[in-house]
Amino acid sequence: MKKILLLIYAVLPLMVSAQKFTPQEISRYKQQAKAVTIIRDNWGVPHIYAQTDAQVVFGLMYSQCEDNFKGIERNYLYQIGRQAEVDGESNLYTDVQLQMIADSADAIKDYKASPPWFKKLMDAFADGINYYLYKHPDVKPLVFKHFEPWYALMFTDGSVSATVTGGLGLSETARFYGQPGIDLGKLKQPKTLQEELDEREIGSNGFALSPKLTASGHAMLYINPHVPFYFRSEVQLVSNEGLNVYGAVTWGQFFVYQGFNQHCGWMHTSSNADVGDLYAEKVTKKDGKWYYEYNGQQKPVTERKLNINVKEGDKVVSKTFTGYYTHHGPVLGARNGKWLSLRNDNRSYPALLESWLITKANTFAEYKKAMDIGHNATNNTVYADDQGNIAFWYGNFTPKRDPKLDWTQPVDGTTPTTEWQGLHKQDEIVHVYNPSTGWIENCNSTPFTSSGTASPDKTKYPAYMAPDGQNYRGVNAVKLFNGAKNMTMDDLIKKGYDKYLTAFDVMLPPLFKAYADAPDSIRTSLKEPIQVLQQWDRRSAVNSVATTIAFEWGTRMMQLLPRARSSEEGTYQTKRTEAMLANARSAQFLNELTNTIHSLQSRYGDWKVQWGDINRYQRPANGVFDDNAPSIPVGQVSSLFGQLPSFVSRPMNGTKKRYGYSGNSFIAAVEFGPKIKAKSIMTGGQSFDPQSKNFTDQAEGHINGQFKDVLFYKADVLKHAAMTYHP
Repeated sequence: MKKILLLIYAVLPLMVSAQKFTPQEISRYKQQAKAVTIIRDNWGVPHIYAQTDAQVVFGLMYSQCEDNFKGIERNYLYQIGRQAEVDGESNLYTDVQLQMIADSADAIKDYKASPPWFKKLMDAFADGINYYLYKHPDVKPLVFKHFEPWYALMFTDGSVSATVTGGLGLSETARFYGQPGIDLGKLKQPKTLQEELDEREIGSNGFALSPKLTASGHAMLYINPHVPFYFRSEVQLVSNEGLNVYGAVTWGQFFVYQGFNQHCGWMHTSSNADVGDLYAEKVTKKDGKWYYEYNGQQKPVTERKLNINVKEGDKVVSKTFTGYYTHHGPVLGARNGKWLSLRNDNRSYPALLESWLITKANTFAEYKKAMDIGHNATNNTVYADDQGNIAFWYGNFTPKRDPKLDWTQPVDGTTPTTEWQGLHKQDEIVHVYNPSTGWIENCNSTPFTSSGTASPDKTKYPAYMAPDGQNYRGVNAVKLFNGAKNMTMDDLIKKGYDKYLTAFDVMLPPLFKAYADAPDSIRTSLKEPIQVLQQWDRRSAVNSVATTIAFEWGTRMMQLLPRARSSEEGTYQTKRTEAMLANARSAQFLNELTNTIHSLQSRYGDWKVQWGDINRYQRPANGVFDDNAPSIPVGQVSSLFGQLPSFVSRPMNGTKKRYGYSGNSFIAAVEFGPKIKAKSIMTGGQSFDPQSKNFTDQAEGHINGQFKDVLFYKADVLKHAAMTYHP
């Protein structure tokens, strides 16, 4: 199939000129800055106070820039599809996908059509960043010298990556829009198998307890996202317009993504609910124009020019692509002679509006009303409030579809029978309100075990609503909360840091059986490692040799998992693992253990390596990990094997030891009584300045589950104020 690709080489200098602002802008910035007070507490957390919501947003964005302007710009380079301008050709087709999926022209239209009160928030978002750039001319942006208000409408979801591609791979887009003979090796390469295995189960944990299970008689919430380290900041936003919210903000966004206000709290976990579908389009070309078949008629394919700047050496080259669209959405690839178009809702004004309004909800009814907007495309929600309510929604944006079709695969684009039929209301999607068991858990696992015996009935929902299978974190959480009672906040934190590795309950027995049936020569060679594993309590720990052996052997065994045919199938971790174990030969269990022992011996000089000796936390100032530099032993592993806290680590360039880079980030436990009581911790510390005491002052607490007290009320903030200033 011939593709159209027009290349225009316009040489652009890489030198970034100093950002410029008009006198009118500068005057506006200064006026807003005077109205905002930022108090940084002894942990470096900014508490931002102002008369209006917009002024608070201005202060929030300024404080974010103080902490991590690079992170803000990087997030918008991704969301707007301009990464290749900095990173070169490796991100070219990622940018093509992103610009096809989310059109900035639509965002500009949404901004112009927004109600005045909401437009003020977006204006303040841009003004806060631009004022920081004005005040810090030494900061040299990679690309964005002036942030625009509509940028906020390109990043409406606080997830690590909100982009939904319907399971279509980057290489498929590259083949479709690339030149003949394109070198796919130049694309950003996928993660290693180990990284894919780890990241697949990084996920997040959300727990809620009703008053009947708590010692205080108040509802409690546990907020535990698993994301790349330092991906979000901890903040408090307070205005005289009813805003008083505390929690985690993703760099570059002006709403608290996971957190709580004086009455209610929410935790988002990544959802696998079907929110984007691929349509197989039957296309023909006539008189130089493309047409696609729909409902017995030929409809013209819409074309749009994409201008993408790509860094090549010391210059930037502008490349222009012709993007194709059907009424379903952008064409992102082709299979079996048919084009694949994507229908989704990745970026919209309602999505940003919903993200803001939930932070100001003061009751269960108000929170549900905000969620009824129904445009959060990637999240589940666990909720608790001061009236004793707890709730869980699996997904939010949920299109109605024909339940008889398999929506995990591309559907026929030629017929109206595959069209979406509106959106489901929130009371129609999979949900739990005040379950009789008194607890809710979600660990990116099936919602049909989320509340034990009070869980939703799977037979009452179409498959596309909740395609998730079970994972070992979900298994662990259900065991922990069944029978829980008289829980304190510290008890909740302790459960959140439970280090039991449930996967080994099913993985080790067949290994032990294979060993028992093995020839004497193998039994002799593996006697000591097997004894170590047999005596292990299946909890990871810094002084545990068994943790080291089990993790490395388990990782090798997980490589035997058959490739999932869809992202939905990939979530069936327990089912797929058990099938793999049933089909594996006895020799495979023992061979992989032998390989593990030899590998440890080769790398460390002895296979009897304690986990904490090689699994470390380090936050290098220059980003380069070093075995000879100070680091902290960590007893956790990734959540792949069912541990609730997650510490994803790997050997870095030039290191023998493993260093953490993802997993537990901002975590909070909240009790909703007459007054908010909360504790929190975050990876390392709030500051990105290696010279600051707040660079690693939370590292030990983060590793060991020792949380700091949240300073929610201003009187407490003032007692612990380290710095008070206007932007």
